[in-house]
Amino acid sequence: MRQLPLTKQQLIAAMISLSLGSAAQAALTINGSTDTGSSARMSWGGADSLSEARNIMYKSNSSTITKTDNGSGVTNANSFASSTNSYNTTYSGKFGSSDMLPISTDSRSVAVIDAETGESIYEKNADAARPMASITKIMTAMVVLDAGLDMREEITLDAEDFVGPKRASSRLKAGDRLNRAEMLLMALMKSENPAAKSLARNYPGGYSAFIRAMNRKAQDLGMTTAFFGDPTGLDKRNVASSKDLVKMVRAAGNYDVIRRFSTTKSYDFFVSNYSSGNRTYKANNTSSLVRDGSYPIGISKTGFINEAGRCVVMETRVNNRPAIIVILGANSSATRWGDAKNILNSLATRRTV
Repeated sequence: MRQLPLTKQQLIAAMISLSLGSAAQAALTINGSTDTGSSARMSWGGADSLSEARNIMYKSNSSTITKTDNGSGVTNANSFASSTNSYNTTYSGKFGSSDMLPISTDSRSVAVIDAETGESIYEKNADAARPMASITKIMTAMVVLDAGLDMREEITLDAEDFVGPKRASSRLKAGDRLNRAEMLLMALMKSENPAAKSLARNYPGGYSAFIRAMNRKAQDLGMTTAFFGDPTGLDKRNVASSKDLVKMVRAAGNYDVIRRFSTTKSYDFFVSNYSSGNRTYKANNTSSLVRDGSYPIGISKTGFINEAGRCVVMETRVNNRPAIIVILGANSSATRWGDAKNILNSLATRRTV
């Protein structure tokens, strides 16, 4: 039988597939079709495990935080419910390792960490605090989950949930009703700002207590450059360095729900509203890499406001080695995704021994 030539994307996918470890291989999915032009797709880290995440969240007596054997480095959480939480989110090694990625990037600030060894394998202005935009919502999710709230509780969007430091488009409406789990999924996957605002407003002690909890958690994680002024990222005062955001992403790896919700490709929400009637909200992930499924991504979050530029953070596992990637300040979506693919493709071919 005549073999058809492989495209460049198929070759990259094949290289990554061959290099994935056993844990990742178990979650590998090939979504082909009868069309001879279809290409292999893969997912990793829970992109197709939304139902599992919902099961976690809807069990009132189960923790939404789980230490997972995902190769995320040395991140550890001894007691998330305690006021003396201990997180090991440091990364060792010095810039200039022999495993440095031989690339250049166009975004203003970039950090790539080998999460297994703790080595910094690419840096660009990684110590400077910059606006993070909706990357903020990862911290929002961790604070919500730390509180151990009933994820089945229904939350109604209020007019104040649509008021923020900046005007932002939204397909949600005042009066829309979703449960806390669906609001969290909406915030992480679709990056809906009113959903994040409502989660903070319905936190024990209210909105102000939520913001204090965000900054307290940042301190617990050793994020010395971080400040959070709101739960959405629309506030330009929400800043952190790329290196500090590596710590935040590494900590988020301990939450199965964040891992699965942030890499959900799409979801149809049934939205109830007494005033305007019920409707279906069809939502897609804001990350084109997650939607495409050609790269193994375990955690993902995008962000954009004018002051921040285009941003993305992600966790990946390539060549049987986990890595965390932070990209801040890209001047366009093309630059952001170009830098991300450049890094991912370089990880697929770098030396591993």
